[in-house]
Amino acid sequence: MFREQENNEIIEESDSIQIDEHKKREIAIPGEKIVSGKDFLPGDGARREGEDIVASKYGLADISGRLVKVIPLSGAYIPRPGNVVIGRVTDVTFNGWLMDLKAPYSSFLPVSEVSRFVKGDLTEYYDIGDMIVVKIDNVKSKGIDLTAKLRGLGKLERGMIVFINSNKVPRVIGREGSMINLIKQETNCDIVVGQNGIVWIKGEKVEDELKAKDAILFVVSKSYVEGLTEKVEKYFREKRNS
Repeated sequence: MFREQENNEIIEESDSIQIDEHKKREIAIPGEKIVSGKDFLPGDGARREGEDIVASKYGLADISGRLVKVIPLSGAYIPRPGNVVIGRVTDVTFNGWLMDLKAPYSSFLPVSEVSRFVKGDLTEYYDIGDMIVVKIDNVKSKGIDLTAKLRGLGKLERGMIVFINSNKVPRVIGREGSMINLIKQETNCDIVVGQNGIVWIKGEKVEDELKAKDAILFVVSKSYVEGLTEKVEKYFREKRNS
């Protein structure tokens, strides 16, 4: 049994180029210049205009080496091949499982994409209502093909499910996993953050899971703020001292 938490938002991100750290995560407005120089490359949410890289959507400007992109602050989850997501089984067919990823397309996990040999009653492996970590293998016009063959994928047992805006996921994970690792260390919880904004939390105590949930929602609510890691560290210090 999972405890599901969802808030109103929904609570339901050659030579190296040196960029000032405080310039990396500023608010970008469509049409606004982010950086100039032919060495820079536009990524998601950005485009080139002459020597300038400008924003094509509203969000947080992110400069990583030569790549410049804009992380949107709102909007629906757009599935991409390679994304690791969390989904709920909604139906069982003769050759696999239909899943809800909170995406605009139907999703299917075939028996052939499960890590173990499956035969007989498929509900003995995954049943309706089960939450599963899967990887998006392909996105087609008619739906999403999934796989659960790789290490770290598969059924989630117990714990808490939290829904956040999928565009806030990069901030919750942090650079090279720094933010989510900080939350794991402070709460002693196992946490999986799906790229689709579904988060699984499991701790030894419900109190630890709630602590992790509150920290994640704090990050989501402050996702536009610079120096967020320091603010989260301060958040945990204040919680310990309260």
